[in-house]
Amino acid sequence: MLTDIMLGQYFPGTSVIHQLDPRTKIISTILFISSIFLADNYQAYSIVAIFVGIIIKLAGIPLIMILRSLKPLWFIIILTLLIHVFTTPGIVIYVLGPLTVTQEGLRMGMLMSLRLVFLIIISSLLTFTTSPVALTDGIERLLKPFKKIGLPAHELAMMMTIALRFIPTLLEETDRIMKAQMARGADFTSGNLVRRARNMIPLLVPLFISAFRRADDLATAMEARCYRGGDHRTRMKQLRITGYDWATYGILLLLIGILIIIRLKV
Repeated sequence: MLTDIMLGQYFPGTSVIHQLDPRTKIISTILFISSIFLADNYQAYSIVAIFVGIIIKLAGIPLIMILRSLKPLWFIIILTLLIHVFTTPGIVIYVLGPLTVTQEGLRMGMLMSLRLVFLIIISSLLTFTTSPVALTDGIERLLKPFKKIGLPAHELAMMMTIALRFIPTLLEETDRIMKAQMARGADFTSGNLVRRARNMIPLLVPLFISAFRRADDLATAMEARCYRGGDHRTRMKQLRITGYDWATYGILLLLIGILIIIRLKV
């Protein structure tokens, strides 16, 4: 169901990963996404897998939540595997009608699929271990240097965080409307693509109305609390870089260095 999608959800905790500065987690996620493209063999991917496993253990996030974060994208992961398996030229190991499975295609498909899995897990851990308020403050502080060229750092960070935060809410609302429509005889699963798209209209109309209503309620609530943007805004919790943050940067640089060495040796 749509409620199984974990994107944007926050899992409270007191782990080392939870206590890291949000700026550190955002930058670390970007560095990890960049570094994983350096891995191009099983040895490098084994090191990345060990690293991801350690991060999951340190974060204290239940394994079921990690698996649920992968569930909505299993189709894309499997499709990526099949595309590489059947389209990459090389040594043929199996023939399936007009399609051929090659040794190189199987290897490339497995590596690309693993790359997607690692990217999804690390991106999910960012929202699992960072509250919406902390994420907003972190994005704002990272975008603050661009205010000199007129970029509204606070407003942009607020919009990004609100959009991310409301993904689970809108998915839950979508699931509720779908169940209500199905109870009244609506069918969202049968028929061709055109018919399915047409059957989605009774779902989209109330969903958009609900989304606009929630946006209006949120704007009213913010105005009632005298929200006036980022100018002269104070924070209850100030962001501070600690030794754990510097250690995180050091570990990531070490990982990048190891992946570069492995890539150069192969």
